[in-house]
Amino acid sequence: MNNSSLTRRAFVARMATTALGGATMLAIVPRDGAAAPKPTAITVYKDPSCGCCKKWVEHLRANGFAPEVHDRSDMEALKDSLGVPARLRSCHTAVVGTYVIEGHVPAADVKRLVATKPAKTVGVAVPGMPAGSPGMEVGGRVDRYDVLAFAAGGATRMFARH
Repeated sequence: MNNSSLTRRAFVARMATTALGGATMLAIVPRDGAAAPKPTAITVYKDPSCGCCKKWVEHLRANGFAPEVHDRSDMEALKDSLGVPARLRSCHTAVVGTYVIEGHVPAADVKRLVATKPAKTVGVAVPGMPAGSPGMEVGGRVDRYDVLAFAAGGATRMFARH
């Protein structure tokens, strides 16, 4: 059988098998031929006993992030070292690229931060633990909350409203 009579999928599978010396490899490629986006690396620091932090990490995974999680008992010292203003603090802190993510920030807002790279921004925060934010789902209750961008020195501006 020549290659022109093979379907595209069969041809790719045959080429992969040949290139691997007979070993079989399965690669999932979107129909348009583009490679699937690589998950975005993010480092999450949390208290080992915090359940809502675990839920937020799962929210990140479900939305295209690859979280590396570190349990810490010295969260206040970590937040101090990363420049998170005391009035914006929550239970967990993350770092993605050069940005700090404080609290229950939705993954879509983290993606927007990384994509837009706003000048003079240290990070974004959801102060406290508002019901209905990612990881803080409580029955059907959803409180309004803001995602605040913060700069060195603590100046803030509105980044998103939920």
